[in-house]
Amino acid sequence: MKEFTTNELINFLPRFRTFVGVDSDGCVFDTMEIKQKDFFHPAIIRHWKLEAIELQVRAAAEFTYLYSIYRGLNRFLGLCKTFELLNDWPNASDHAALPNPADLRTYCDSGLPLSNATLKAEAQRTGSLLLSEAHAWSIELNTDINQNMPDPPPFLGSEKALERISEKSDAIVVSQTQATALLKDWYRDDLARYVSVIAGPELGSKIDHFTMAAAHRYPAQAILMVGDAPGDLATAQSIGCNFFPINPGHEVESWKCFMDEAYSKFLSGGFSKDYQTKLNHEFKTLLPRTPPWK
Repeated sequence: MKEFTTNELINFLPRFRTFVGVDSDGCVFDTMEIKQKDFFHPAIIRHWKLEAIELQVRAAAEFTYLYSIYRGLNRFLGLCKTFELLNDWPNASDHAALPNPADLRTYCDSGLPLSNATLKAEAQRTGSLLLSEAHAWSIELNTDINQNMPDPPPFLGSEKALERISEKSDAIVVSQTQATALLKDWYRDDLARYVSVIAGPELGSKIDHFTMAAAHRYPAQAILMVGDAPGDLATAQSIGCNFFPINPGHEVESWKCFMDEAYSKFLSGGFSKDYQTKLNHEFKTLLPRTPPWK
């Protein structure tokens, strides 16, 4: 199982005239619900002893990680947002000792790659108890997922789409899933053969991945981001490329649409403005900004 470095992004050699970056969790693999509800959220409750407000923690975490504009955030950004929502939840602090997320917010906004390694270094540099606890939570979470999570299946239609992409475009994985889980998923079913690089947060943000591998090698209209989260759309908009959403809850239909029409449109010169607007509108309506308890 090959591990990748930033050198493979920086020194990327195009073979085709088009480039596709594909997200992993919730996009290619049906991982989001089980990973979050059975692993991430119980670990937050257990690690910070929040059993007394389990319902509130689960609601805040599910909104953040799954059902809002924050879907797909790096795990530490998601953890920070979850704590911020809980601190704003009426009377939650009356029943449990809520962490003050200030140190975590500073780390998340630091511009550092948001990974276990940089979090550990910042915890040691600053002496922050919260950063140290978040690092321990993340390490324990990786171990639990690696040992106990069932192997997630690819969404129906995603492998055929990856195979077709590999025949016409250069392709890489752009993800904020930790490398330990990311590589395991892509190598387990041999989907790694369809992509040239598998990039996780250890190699930077998704914008970093595109900037290093594609931004100066392909015209913007020849670059496509495929993802299931608002951060993926923001990445595409930041670099000025096309975006195809894998709509949460409608993943199989999305991959069918990709195969039936979207990829051909992309290969023929990029999406029209009207087509991109239509896709973005359908995607955004599925992911609200305001929590349902507000």
